[in-house]
This record gives sequence, structure tokens and C-alpha cells, in this order.
Amino acid sequence: MSRKAARAHTPTMAEQADIHELYEAAVQNVEHEIEFLQQTFGELRGRRALSFREDFCGTASASCQWVKQGKKYSAVGVDIDPAVLEWGRQHRVGRLPEADRARVRLLESDVMAAETAPADIVVAFNFSYFIFDTRDSMRAYFRRACEALVDDGVFFLDAFGGPEAQQEQREKTKHDGFTYIWHQAKFHPVTHRIRCHIDFKFRDGSKIKKAFTYDWRLWTLPELRELLTEAGFRKVTVYWEGEDEDGEGNGEFSPTEKGDADLAWIAYIVAEK
Repeated sequence: MSRKAARAHTPTMAEQADIHELYEAAVQNVEHEIEFLQQTFGELRGRRALSFREDFCGTASASCQWVKQGKKYSAVGVDIDPAVLEWGRQHRVGRLPEADRARVRLLESDVMAAETAPADIVVAFNFSYFIFDTRDSMRAYFRRACEALVDDGVFFLDAFGGPEAQQEQREKTKHDGFTYIWHQAKFHPVTHRIRCHIDFKFRDGSKIKKAFTYDWRLWTLPELRELLTEAGFRKVTVYWEGEDEDGEGNGEFSPTEKGDADLAWIAYIVAEK
């Protein structure tokens, strides 16, 4: 084979990349998430949370991080996609020490049908619960989450918003070896339906377009708080991110009843049973 032909057959960076690894590197910080969950739960309940259920778990990285806390900790990850669960079993659960692996259970199920032991904490992160696009369907999911908790359990969600969340635009963020592109392709003000894609671009110019696609309703915080209360939660609090000296998010979240008029924000919602 000629050198020219060999170059022609060299795989691009996009062809060699794993979209799940890229997603976690660009979007998730499970160490920080678990720290926030434990700190907030302890402040609210005066004890450590031991059992954890991760709805829409995907690769189950948060569940794996949870059991790393010690032998008393257990986690259940629930997701409807068998392929991503299998990836998680191989690349996340499979990398845990044997004793830790035994305390992670991955369940292929619709979150509306999953039957699990009551957990101290249930989470629905990365906005995946936005797939519920009516008040009735969202309230029904929140009721299921409430039922999945122990008597003093806490449900954690995240949400995003701000004027920029309603714009059709691309936002690019550089990471080590690739660029993460969040593409808000469609937004309909009448229905608040939003269609988003995640693309990845690499140093060699190759791309992965539409690695992930999401069709959601962009819910507002007042709507979500009302629905959580209607679903049976006793208290619902929004935790807002603080700012550093440059006005950028500092990763520290605290309770608020007002928030700030930011162009774009991400917040946690903490619902106490």
C-alpha cells in the first residue's frame, strides 16, 4: 500500500472517539454531584444518605461514584436504553473493585414502571425528565419519584433556563482534545418545545454531528415547584449557583427564593418528602 493510500485509511479522531466518554468529559462531574447531594441531604436530615437511585442513569457514572463512598452505600440506576446500560456495565461498573460492583444494580426499565427498594435519595439529572411534556405526565413522574423514597427521603433534579435557553444557537466549549457544541436547533414559544443536539469537533477537523439529540419541553422553575408540591412533596427549594470574582459560576449552590436574572443558568431543585 502506498503512503498516500495509508494516509487515506487512517481513522479520524471522530471515528476513534467514544461518544459516552466525550459526553461525560464535557457535561458531567459526578464527584461534585455526589458531594453536593451528601452535603445537602446532611443539612436537611442530619444524617448520611446511604441508598441512591439514579433515574435516566445512562452510563450510571453517578451510581458508580456513589458506592465508592464505602461499603454501606448502594445504588440503583434506571434507564430504558439497553445499549447505554451495557456500555455502563462494561466501562463504569466493570472498572469498580469487586466489592463495589456488587452494590450497584442497573435496571432496564421505564422510570414510570421501575420497582426498586425505597432510597434515601432519588436523582433525575441532566434534564432528562424534560421528556415529560404535559403537566399530567410530569406530575405522574414526580409522584413515582416520591413513592421511590424512604419516609424522609429527598428528590434532586436539575433545570436550566434564562433568555438564552429560548434562542436557536450553538454554544462551543473547548476541552482537552475536542470541542463540545451544544446546539439549540429549535424552540417554539407557544409550546416551549425545544430540540437540542450535542456535536463534537476534533483537532484534525473531523466531527461527530448529532451525537445526542433531545426533544424536550423547556419547563420553568415555578411550574416544576408547583408540580412537585402537587405530587406530594412537603417542601421544594431551588439551589442557585454563586459567582466568583469574575462573575462566573463558582460551582457552589445555595437555597434561594429569587435567583438572579442571568441570561443562562443551571439550578438544582431539592424536593423533600
